[in-house]
Amino acid sequence: MKLVIVVPAYNESQVIEKVLKSLPKKIDGIGKIETVVIDDGSLDQTAKVAKRSNILVLSHVLNRGAGAATRTGIDFAKSIGADIIVTFDADGQHNPDDIEKIVRPILENRADLVIGSRLKKRQKMPIDRFILNWLGNLTTLLLFGAFSTDTQSGLRAFSKSAADLIDFKSDRMEFSSEIIQEAKRHRLKVEEVPTHAIYTQYSRLKGQKNTNALPVFTRTLIKFLR
Repeated sequence: MKLVIVVPAYNESQVIEKVLKSLPKKIDGIGKIETVVIDDGSLDQTAKVAKRSNILVLSHVLNRGAGAATRTGIDFAKSIGADIIVTFDADGQHNPDDIEKIVRPILENRADLVIGSRLKKRQKMPIDRFILNWLGNLTTLLLFGAFSTDTQSGLRAFSKSAADLIDFKSDRMEFSSEIIQEAKRHRLKVEEVPTHAIYTQYSRLKGQKNTNALPVFTRTLIKFLR
């Protein structure tokens, strides 16, 4: 089994080396782990710093958005024969120990798509992030009839079949809801695994902005109405 970890990154030179070094080198049941960073048109030294860790870096010339960067990474992972694909944010918010947790349901054939949920178990979360997450969850439920406790989570695991079937088009943050919609459309087995988010001043500044909520909702609504 080959696991490919996809790390979308935009202006993350301050933390990306630490994040990459923290990623697991071995997981029971996985023969090979590879990591690819998608530098989404960063204006800093993100790509240069990532390459110091002997990690493959694919770069967008211009900033295209989290959805576009994630799609580039998933497409690359499929092209090199990944059996499982994990998406992992570059800002240090995710706990690398949670990667094995979200991979396990796929290895045990219980799920096609696994979402690392920050809201599955009670934990401290900044109130603005809590509200944004639940607005995203509510929007996804009302527009697409699909529910997740954490639609906006950047920590996900896709089986090979899920990666082949899920065809999201959005370039920006609304791609998260589109993934849930696609999983429902293809009747994939979806499991949520409780994960522990690491909130720092840096990760909060780098995370989705409160002011993005309305534009994301608007773009999601437009997609629904098409």
